[in-house]
Amino acid sequence: MNHTRRNFLKFAGLTAAGLCVASAGGALAVSGAGSKIKDGDKALNAKRWGMVIDTKKVGTKESIDVLAKACHAAHNVPDIPGKQNVKWIWADSFEHAFDQPNNYMDEGLEKREFALLCNHCTNAPCVRVCPTQATYKRADGIVAMDYHRCIGCRYCMAGCPFGARSFNFMEPRLHLDLAKLNKEFPTRMRGVVEKCNFCVDRLAHGKQPACAEASNGAVVFGDLADPASEVRKLLREHYTIRRKPALGTEPGVYYII
Repeated sequence: MNHTRRNFLKFAGLTAAGLCVASAGGALAVSGAGSKIKDGDKALNAKRWGMVIDTKKVGTKESIDVLAKACHAAHNVPDIPGKQNVKWIWADSFEHAFDQPNNYMDEGLEKREFALLCNHCTNAPCVRVCPTQATYKRADGIVAMDYHRCIGCRYCMAGCPFGARSFNFMEPRLHLDLAKLNKEFPTRMRGVVEKCNFCVDRLAHGKQPACAEASNGAVVFGDLADPASEVRKLLREHYTIRRKPALGTEPGVYYII
């Protein structure tokens, strides 16, 4: 009995130590972890990918649903009825999106809906807390995921202050239309977390993100490190805000309001 108990405690201790090492490694080697998508000859590259969303052009639930539909179709995101639905892009109000309540807000802004997604933060807390490096940060600023490494602990969901991650409580493949399946992108399994990946799979083949392509110019994607890029031009010419800047995560998604 005692021998068995000692073996169990020894195993538990080694497991905990291993998780600590993995977590520390994730904080240091964030750009090299996980599976790498092979770039094609026409791959798009940047030092720091970012996005600007013009909320005056895409500011209703209906217009945001168009973006979500394009995104979800490209990435085989399941449509699960009820509160356990998986989302990569969704719509919400100004107050919920930015946590900046204003009793005297402009009526147009108050009624406007905002397209929300993973912010691909420079200082991403989800990367720091992942014990297996299933969530990792690429050299180009994109916070990516390796579904095979995800153990479903949901630490990343607790660490993300933007609610940008979904957990597959159910078998997602049962809620996919197999006739419309995108065979270029993997389906997921039950028990893993998923989120927007800034369309790394499309960038690898020279394509813009699905939401930007479907937005008629309302969503612009580009290199934040390039002063001549379209995103930098928009940031110079328009007043923009980011979600929860006081947290210091440095989101890569900007909103023109």
